[in-house]
Amino acid sequence: MSLEVVVLAAGQGTRMRSKLPKVLHDLAGRPLLAHALDAARGLKPNSIKVVVGHAASQVRAAFADARDLTWIEQRQQLGTGHALAQALPSVAPDAIVLNLYGDVPLVRGETLAACAAQAKAGKLVVVTADVPNPTGLGRIVRDSRGRMIAIVEERDASPEQRAITEINSGILAAPAEMLRALIGQLNRNNDQGEFYLTDIVGVAVGRSLEVVAHKVACADDVAGVNDRIELARLERIYQRRQAERLMADGATLRDPERFDARGDVQTGVDCVIDVDVVLEGVVRLGDGVRIGPGCVIRDAQIGDGAVIHAHTVIDGAVIGAGCELGPFARMRPGTILGERVKIGNFVETKKTRLGAGTKSNHFAYLGDTTTGEDCNIGAGTIMCNFDGIAKHETHLGRDVFIGSNSTLVAPIQIGDGGYVAAGSTVTTKVEAGELAVGRARQRNIGGWVPPAKRGGTKGKH
Repeated sequence: MSLEVVVLAAGQGTRMRSKLPKVLHDLAGRPLLAHALDAARGLKPNSIKVVVGHAASQVRAAFADARDLTWIEQRQQLGTGHALAQALPSVAPDAIVLNLYGDVPLVRGETLAACAAQAKAGKLVVVTADVPNPTGLGRIVRDSRGRMIAIVEERDASPEQRAITEINSGILAAPAEMLRALIGQLNRNNDQGEFYLTDIVGVAVGRSLEVVAHKVACADDVAGVNDRIELARLERIYQRRQAERLMADGATLRDPERFDARGDVQTGVDCVIDVDVVLEGVVRLGDGVRIGPGCVIRDAQIGDGAVIHAHTVIDGAVIGAGCELGPFARMRPGTILGERVKIGNFVETKKTRLGAGTKSNHFAYLGDTTTGEDCNIGAGTIMCNFDGIAKHETHLGRDVFIGSNSTLVAPIQIGDGGYVAAGSTVTTKVEAGELAVGRARQRNIGGWVPPAKRGGTKGKH
């Protein structure tokens, strides 16, 4: 039996009060819908069909690179039952259909796998959860033998039914032919005038079909997002889970509640991560890496024993073992630092490769630069890599010393052991072992009087 997943993502999400479709709001740096799709892909289904409606083109555009998705448009917004019905004609007759929601981002793959497995026995399987406050959610109604017989929306529930704490998650699975038959019997006799997918439970019971409630252990796994308050709550739940995963792998987080992982993050053992650190994209930390407070690290690889001081930004860079960066340093895309490189406060690099042991301790811009080992780049050094039209490269050999407040106008080369005197502007090649002095000649003018001390009436012409 094949498995086909349908993800409903057609709603407007009016309670978000946003021009952005609800399923495109971010959780952990990625759209809500992306999280649901990840869970679906983990099952390796035969197909994933996404039903879109409100701002359909915008949702599709956000996933333009996803070649494994089939897009189905719900042109009229007539409810969840109607949305699923739009996908069923393209489903194989002998398939198991697993229905998900694009605004339920924390669902676990094992929950979906268990739901789909039970459906293979010809059952309608509904994922449920117990919650302390079920306000606004559909209640699971059971008979005296504990069998599920209906889902009642809160607006239609009696006082006794509203006291029920077991709620419907919306996630369900069933054989395709069974779903087609059940949805075909839905009607719009409700105050919303919509085809409720939840009504198929009552229809199935009326036809003596077996309905199974698969209750999850943690209600957060199937929590949906309806407004920004719920989005923020699920963000913190997600982040706490990421923090606990990293701690289980051997990292120390100074405060797990003040940490954000927004991507694929892996740490070595004995890493120490201080408060308010944000890790985005694909991040790999070696053993013993120490990250100070307020750092942002994106799409980066950091070698063993590196120390990243407070408020440093690393973006698209490879940092060698034993490096020391910051505080307040910025490593931009294309930066590759060899072992034991030291980058100090207010140093910025871009598309730059620094050899092992090289130092730039203060206030420098290193763009399109390559150095050998053990260079020293003084405070205030600027690599002038852009002429207004094109970028140009600077190449330093080994053991090069650049004095403070120097300007190197690219393209330029400085050979091994070259030395640039402080305050120089260098525009031509410096051979190995040479000293470059590019200063204007100094003149001292005796008897000079500052304008404020000169005679005359201030402001008089």
